[in-house]
Amino acid sequence: MANPRTPTAKARATGADIKNPGRHVTRKAPQAATLGKPSQFLDVNGQQAWEGFRRELPWLMESDRALIEIASSVRGRLLAGEDVGITALSMLQSILSKLGGSPADRSKVAVPDDEKERDEFFGDS
Repeated sequence: MANPRTPTAKARATGADIKNPGRHVTRKAPQAATLGKPSQFLDVNGQQAWEGFRRELPWLMESDRALIEIASSVRGRLLAGEDVGITALSMLQSILSKLGGSPADRSKVAVPDDEKERDEFFGDS
């Protein structure tokens, strides 16, 4: 069985794209829309939690929406002063870990560059 393909961001970070450039030349990082506005079904506290996540975790994309909806719902209940229970807090911690929301997990997240790379050969200097 073949080894799984190394994602483009990981290949750049580890230098695998330099070691084996032919393997990575045609690979493209997936493009996704930014997170966007909170979902309509979230209450005021949930929407406030959504905006907090968007500020705190700027790398979140539209593909993270389902997890952020769950996390915003739980965090919104916390903001409202409700008792959420151990299970919900454990789920929130798990979601934040998956999204790179803890210091230990943050190192695993590749944040996309906002700036366009300059190219001296095509007049972008």
